[in-house]
Amino acid sequence: MSRQRRRRWLLTVLTGAVVVTGGIFAGWHYMQPKLVTYTAENGTEMKFKTDGDRFMEYGPDGTWREMFVKGVNLGATSPGHYPGEFPLTKEDYLRWFQQIEDLGANVIRVYTVHEPIFYSTLVEYNRGREQPLYFIQGIWSPEEELIEKQDAYAAHIEQTFKQEIEKAVSAVYGDADIPAKQGESSGKYKTNAGKYLMAWHVGTEWDPAMVDNTNAKHADVPQYKGVHFSASPEASPFENWLAELLDHTAVLEKKYGWEHPMTFTNWVTTDVLDHPGEPLYEEDLVSVDARHIQPEAWQGGYFAAYHVYPYYPDLFHIDKTLQTIKDENGEYNTYKSYLRKLKAEFSDMPVMITEYGVPSSLGISHLGMGGRNQGGHNEVEQGDIDASLTQDIYDEGYSGAIVFMWQDEWFKKTWNTMPLEIPADRRAYWLNVLTNEKMFGLLAMDPGKQEQLTIDGSLDDWDDLKVEEVTTWQGQVDGIQEMKMTHDEAYLYIGLTLDQPFDPEKTVLRIGTDTLAGGSQPDKLLPGRTLSDGLETVITLGQDEESQVEIAKDYDFNQRLYGKDGYDMLPDQQSDSADNPFHPWNLAVSLRMTPPDTRSAQPFMNEKVGTLKRGTTAPGQSDTDSLTAWQYNGNQVEMRIPWMLLGFGDPSSLHAIDYGPLKNGREFSTVAVEGVTLIPWLTDRATKNVSWPGGEQTTLDLNTLPVYSWQPWEQVQYSERLKLSYEKMKKSYEKIPSFQIE
Repeated sequence: MSRQRRRRWLLTVLTGAVVVTGGIFAGWHYMQPKLVTYTAENGTEMKFKTDGDRFMEYGPDGTWREMFVKGVNLGATSPGHYPGEFPLTKEDYLRWFQQIEDLGANVIRVYTVHEPIFYSTLVEYNRGREQPLYFIQGIWSPEEELIEKQDAYAAHIEQTFKQEIEKAVSAVYGDADIPAKQGESSGKYKTNAGKYLMAWHVGTEWDPAMVDNTNAKHADVPQYKGVHFSASPEASPFENWLAELLDHTAVLEKKYGWEHPMTFTNWVTTDVLDHPGEPLYEEDLVSVDARHIQPEAWQGGYFAAYHVYPYYPDLFHIDKTLQTIKDENGEYNTYKSYLRKLKAEFSDMPVMITEYGVPSSLGISHLGMGGRNQGGHNEVEQGDIDASLTQDIYDEGYSGAIVFMWQDEWFKKTWNTMPLEIPADRRAYWLNVLTNEKMFGLLAMDPGKQEQLTIDGSLDDWDDLKVEEVTTWQGQVDGIQEMKMTHDEAYLYIGLTLDQPFDPEKTVLRIGTDTLAGGSQPDKLLPGRTLSDGLETVITLGQDEESQVEIAKDYDFNQRLYGKDGYDMLPDQQSDSADNPFHPWNLAVSLRMTPPDTRSAQPFMNEKVGTLKRGTTAPGQSDTDSLTAWQYNGNQVEMRIPWMLLGFGDPSSLHAIDYGPLKNGREFSTVAVEGVTLIPWLTDRATKNVSWPGGEQTTLDLNTLPVYSWQPWEQVQYSERLKLSYEKMKKSYEKIPSFQIE
């Protein structure tokens, strides 16, 4: 065969291969499931709409069917980052989308515009799926400016809000090139994700004082009449303002040939109900009523959306008018009662609960009926409560339940630990398990060593750590062979090897901690012995009910902040413990309320959070508990102590809260420290004999003991893990049908 013929033959073969491959690809593409949408007479495409009080999806059979929305709220960040940094990658989103679909969710809600990678990855993920994973696009309001100016009509606020709406709509439809700006998403949005959009969710939780002031200041505002959304004659000035923003969103979307259901964010504080039992005026000051805004020639429809948690505001455990329905345990289910009252107000409009849930944190900040508190739950309890709330929402006729939230968020803050997290701008660099807001996720963002160290009383897994990550102390303490220390972004880990098997019925193990000059002498906890400096905290491990971290009375943050030198709210009976050198580690959960500043009087309340739970973090064991702090196994004792219980305001920069007076009676300060000195001792219950580093001496110079120290960190180590609550919610979502069949 000549060279020319060989060339022709190869060209023919290659051309045929290309044709065949193209045919196979075209056939595969043709056979992929297509997203069925409804095309209105005017050419507008629709996938979702509202019909009376029902939320509807256009199904693959070409008919509209009633849908119950089951979803998760998704944040835009990961540990070590703040929301405006957008560190998430395509791999993160693909992994999470699959896990969220496996959960049984049919929608993701995002609060603000994510980076372009979110939208392009979601479209890629959904390609070829019979039942796609949809998203609800939130549009962030200029929240800080609204609160600062207390007026929605103040200069530039509406303009800023409309610009954010324009950004969101163009981003969703892949028609934006947004320049980089600090703290905001940006980039080239080229992927049209509109066909996977379920609804628009405009705004954030409204500050009631701002709404009230806006209404008073602009009482003469004319009724807004828009192209697709208008205010009713009964609408307040603030509701007129909202109507214009919803209309602006609709007008922009219509240009892309689509109509989707619209809603705005609302919450209990600005709901349409009266709450006579709510003690705080501000929590029942004003209403924002979705019924005062009407769609005009908008086939996509309109629905009401509320954030409803079972512990906030205080009315959920105080308001007697909500104590009407009892659960199977005979306790009042005020959450269900509230849902029933709220839904009754919206007989002709769908209502979704687009945020609800409880966190799996050690810390707690609000109380709810039936133990549905904001925090203080392990992961199993979190899942059980989240599932029960989901069932309540479904049973009361709501159109959707979107749990808060998908992933833990280290940057978050909570009112009762905010004064102690100093410097505040380093919150994202460590996991404070006392701050419940950080731990709402079904996906755990575990600190660096949680994958490596299982709290089970055995120190074998410590051998797998790098040598430089473990400090070993072998002091002269009868009964203690050695003590190991390591740490991560959430805990100080301590492992002890004793001479004899540990028996908490016979022996108490205590470890004093010293970080600062000052503190309290152990006194009756270490009778007849004196230290060269006081202790800030004492860790006690013994019988389960006595195992805890206690804090020195002069160091006690709760006492200093809420006692006579601070807010002066602690009840007098707490003075009985004033002579004790160490106090229980407490967090405030409710401040004292007194008329005329409030409707009714309520006492100051705090909860003990220093209790150390014995169990294991190993999966699948009878005593598995995500809040486990310690365990023993033979002659080994293992523990992990949260940084804040040891007095650290920021372990990542080695800053501990100091002893100085509070600024203005309200603000703590921190000081850089070298680390923490640990002083272990054993007490025999029967003989009262004590073994301690001082041996036969009655005094101990703490300078002779090593200081456990570490390098400050700017980068965090963490690992992802589906919590036990994920499995609970998966069963809940599987139990509840996505579609109602008539």
